[in-house]
Amino acid sequence: MNPIEPIELADFKVGVDNVIFSVDTQQNRLLVLLIKRLNYPFSSYWSLPGTLVRQGETLEKAAYRTLSELIRVNNLYLEQLYTFGGPNRDPRELPESFGVRYLSVSYFALVRYEEAELIQKQSNFPSWYMIEKIPQLAFDHNQILDYGYQRLKSKLKYSPIVFDVLPELFTLNDLYQFYTTILGENFSDYSNFRNKLLKLGFLFDTGVKVTKGAGRPASLYRFDAPSFAPLKDQPLLFI
Repeated sequence: MNPIEPIELADFKVGVDNVIFSVDTQQNRLLVLLIKRLNYPFSSYWSLPGTLVRQGETLEKAAYRTLSELIRVNNLYLEQLYTFGGPNRDPRELPESFGVRYLSVSYFALVRYEEAELIQKQSNFPSWYMIEKIPQLAFDHNQILDYGYQRLKSKLKYSPIVFDVLPELFTLNDLYQFYTTILGENFSDYSNFRNKLLKLGFLFDTGVKVTKGAGRPASLYRFDAPSFAPLKDQPLLFI
């Protein structure tokens, strides 16, 4: 009998990479937070913010830690995105380097630009980039970013993630501008958007009016989570 050759198992390190989207409704911009790498590999390339997972640390805590080191924000949405772990995605896997596979468990986050404060003391120059002007990034981060962008657009159509990011009280126009900044102005006209959402019954009119600019006063609404609960498991598209 021929001896069974031993199977060589990969030696892994696990990292977390964050796709942090910021919605600037004032200038109709969807932005992504990038940092500049200072060390090998891909020194001087822009990349998504990331970190290696520490001993005893959960993946989610690593994602929140990375985010909290770069921005201060009260209202945000964070969700695990996908695991990227193909061979040769990281030069450090090569035998002449470290010979270790690097898995990236990616997350995507959503914040409002006007609320998110960059922590500028960081040496890796955290900067907001418009989604249309993303440079060539380190590793496979362009692929991770594209995956996150597609997930974000999909989630907006059936999930109330936007209400984790907006202030507790908002106008319907505030809500519409948030969606159009991400999905584009052709996704729906305002009248259809307004009518469809109000018919679903999970937006509560507070009765309070606000005036913005020269227009007539607009009603302030809030998201009513108990009213949405019966809908969350249905195949629902609410925009």
